[in-house]
Amino acid sequence: MDDLTRSAFLNRPDLHVGTDGEFKGWRTWSRDNFETHNGPFWHRMEDDGRIRCAFRVEKKHLNGSGNVHGGCFMSFADYCLFATAAPVLQGPGVTVSFACEFLDAGREGELVEGFGEITRAGASMMFTFSGTLKRVKLKPPPAPPA
Repeated sequence: MDDLTRSAFLNRPDLHVGTDGEFKGWRTWSRDNFETHNGPFWHRMEDDGRIRCAFRVEKKHLNGSGNVHGGCFMSFADYCLFATAAPVLQGPGVTVSFACEFLDAGREGELVEGFGEITRAGASMMFTFSGTLKRVKLKPPPAPPA
């Protein structure tokens, strides 16, 4: 299926679809400079409608012990949080809270995958597998001083 036309995914000007390699046909966003620099992180919709996220561990993802850095895991998990929520969020949001437990180490060359679930979505707050997002209205940037 991998059809995300029912969501806001295809309306984003920063959407990038992989054109070759392991992540051909997967989607990522380029607006978030931190994720772009630390990724690439990818997502796609599975046949059952769930969002699947993944990245291939590179040397830049490792800590001094040769394992995936905890900050990288949390960055990827936050990416999963928004990829999972995007079809319902349909606009900007911010992470309000986020819990994380590290269950195992990741090594260079391994595929790391993530799935999530929206457990409740209200008018303002949305709860997912282990985080809470708040829907926000974008404010125009302040005018530069004259």
